[in-house]
Amino acid sequence: MRTRKGQLGLGVMSLLMASACATPRDASNIEPASVGGAYQAQYRDIDTTRDAVSTVLVSPRMNAAKCKPYGGDTPTGTKGSYGGYLPDALRGEVLSRGDLVELLLPGDDTFSGDYVISRDGTLKLPFIAPIPAQGRSTQQVINDAVSALISGGYYATTPAVSLLVKDFAPVRVAVAGAVFEPQTVTIGGVPGDQVDTLRQAALGASTESRNLTVALRNAGGIRPDADLSAVQLTRNGVTYTLDLRAALKGFGFDDVLMIGGDELHVPSRGCFQDDLMIPSPISPPGISLYLSNLTVPATGNAPSAIGQTVREVPYGTRFTQAVIDANCVGGARATSADRSAALFSRNPMTDVSVVIERKVEVMRQRADRDDYDPYLLPGDSIACYDSGVTNLSEIARVVGLVGLAVAIP
Repeated sequence: MRTRKGQLGLGVMSLLMASACATPRDASNIEPASVGGAYQAQYRDIDTTRDAVSTVLVSPRMNAAKCKPYGGDTPTGTKGSYGGYLPDALRGEVLSRGDLVELLLPGDDTFSGDYVISRDGTLKLPFIAPIPAQGRSTQQVINDAVSALISGGYYATTPAVSLLVKDFAPVRVAVAGAVFEPQTVTIGGVPGDQVDTLRQAALGASTESRNLTVALRNAGGIRPDADLSAVQLTRNGVTYTLDLRAALKGFGFDDVLMIGGDELHVPSRGCFQDDLMIPSPISPPGISLYLSNLTVPATGNAPSAIGQTVREVPYGTRFTQAVIDANCVGGARATSADRSAALFSRNPMTDVSVVIERKVEVMRQRADRDDYDPYLLPGDSIACYDSGVTNLSEIARVVGLVGLAVAIP
């Protein structure tokens, strides 16, 4: 006669065995990811009826079919077709509020000295009216200063004047549109523990940390749907259209020096562009992954060597590469071959999430795997699932524990 405890143990065993054999349900998605209607065509279900060897990869073509026309000129693929025309107002070195400058007039102790461009964007010299400096070159400021000194009666003839930038101040720039983290970013400046004393003592200053590309990267980098042909920069009420496609082609381009109050807007083409999924000065600096790894044989991140170099992968990494990097692939074929991995992502244009799952061995075997191997995006998560054999072995372990508990009076 079975005891009540024994009956409970048998019930638990039966339930565990049934759950081990049950097929998990497919994930439900709002967007039609299974047919290529989500952010990436690579999300769609694998077509097992196609001849994988002879199939031409179609995902990039499916993605491109959704694209709106370029807002700027259509590229021709030649070096001269990228980069566009940069207005003179955006060329060269310009001043911003907070910049430290040195004004030098030979033999003059009244006006010579160090000055900080004021919050209102002007250079304020003693005894004369403030001189506009925000967004202007040092030569333009010098010309106005000379005119003010002569008209004020301080000089009868044109004096020799030098205006040198001694330090570029950090600036705040608003970045919106097709970037991963639209926000107001602060760029420029050097941390106190990295000050170069030799440069501090020298006349003049230079910086790359206040460039347009830095602002875009600090806002998370451009998204794959960005229209780089028509990036808008608004400065002092005037909007300029910039072509940044050269930044992804390895061609030289003018990296605009930003000033305080600038506004950047990156328009969207409304589609996923595979050719933007490469490291570049304006792409995300990398991708930090959220991983849920295997129970067997990976019992945790530390013993599985899942550290920072695994959780952070280069921009342009694909799903299968990350799954391998996360220790989800390999091992004994008899027990580990039938693993699968799930990707949790989000459409940055609509903010709607998507979940897809891939059989690791199916991806390994197919020649057209790239058609179903999505690119990873910032904030993506990966979960790995063990094979059926491993599931049964885990069930057996639990059943053994239950049986031991039942046997103990």
